[in-house]
Amino acid sequence: MAEATALVEVSNLAKYFDVSKPWLNRVLERDKRQILKAVDGVSFSIPKGRTFSLVGESGCGKSTVARTVVGLYQPTKGKTVFDGVDTADLKSRRAQRPFRRRVQMIFQDPYASLNPRWRVRDIIAEPIRAHGLLSGQDVDDRVDDLLTHVKLTPQDGAKFPHEFSGGQRQRISIARALASSSEFLVCDEPTSALDVSVQAQILNLMKDLQRELDLTYLFISHNLAVVYHVSDWVGVMYLGRLVEWAEKRTLFRFPRHPYTRMLLDTIPDLDMTGRERVPVAGEVPNPINPPSGCPFHPRCAFANERCQSELPKALPTAEGTMVACHAVEEDRLPLEDRKTVPVLAGGNDGAGV
Repeated sequence: MAEATALVEVSNLAKYFDVSKPWLNRVLERDKRQILKAVDGVSFSIPKGRTFSLVGESGCGKSTVARTVVGLYQPTKGKTVFDGVDTADLKSRRAQRPFRRRVQMIFQDPYASLNPRWRVRDIIAEPIRAHGLLSGQDVDDRVDDLLTHVKLTPQDGAKFPHEFSGGQRQRISIARALASSSEFLVCDEPTSALDVSVQAQILNLMKDLQRELDLTYLFISHNLAVVYHVSDWVGVMYLGRLVEWAEKRTLFRFPRHPYTRMLLDTIPDLDMTGRERVPVAGEVPNPINPPSGCPFHPRCAFANERCQSELPKALPTAEGTMVACHAVEEDRLPLEDRKTVPVLAGGNDGAGV
């Protein structure tokens, strides 16, 4: 990711949640405090105008990373630097205002994130008025322009959210996110609540807007076809940690970590290559009481005694990926060359992205 200056830098980010019983219950039952490590030491950077995606099973910490980066959660440790400014130094509301204007979030459920009592015009205009960007007729003109940008009409501004389909509601959410002239969008599974027939339309819209407005995305998804379609770089998360990350095509063609290979083996083999697949085995461990050593070792066919006792460090490989795996470091894992890519519903495999 050294080809351009990083707009967003996340360093050793961690977010812990105290899920203990109330103090009196712990005293009477002689229980200890329980800490859930939702995110534990995640680091990555995103150059301006590019997309970094996080993928992994449900509960791996993807959404927690997203909410911590935008400031909805305060990090337990680590930091997020946006355009050279550590967001932890923004103590007051006045200091946070420029950051809030430039960073917006697109949520998973477009209907739940839109006020059902407000007309679409007021929903989109709210960030403009809140940041004092425009006033009077200029606000209405800006809303009309945003609706046109997301392939809706200015007349749609007079309607309520319930009058739209799921894909149209997500377009409204995108317009609202762009209303404050934002530069960095955190997209938390923005297509998972939509029908597969409209997912490609929304993703193509987001790519068009990125090229036109030079937007930077942090994209969260569990759908590998979606991730391949929109990403420049992909990070694979497991139990609150990044286990592998690389440029999109490199990661999909030369996956090194056993967990990454397990995820890619869930993609249907449309080319009928006949390659042997490793079935998904086991379940995600309890994040309150994770396994010692490498957290993936209970599910890994290549684990040894070192994997059970020592946490692996991320190291570069000859293919250009960063991998946290003892088996890769010790060259116990054979290299694979996978030439097939996941196909996005709607017939677009992302080859032109």
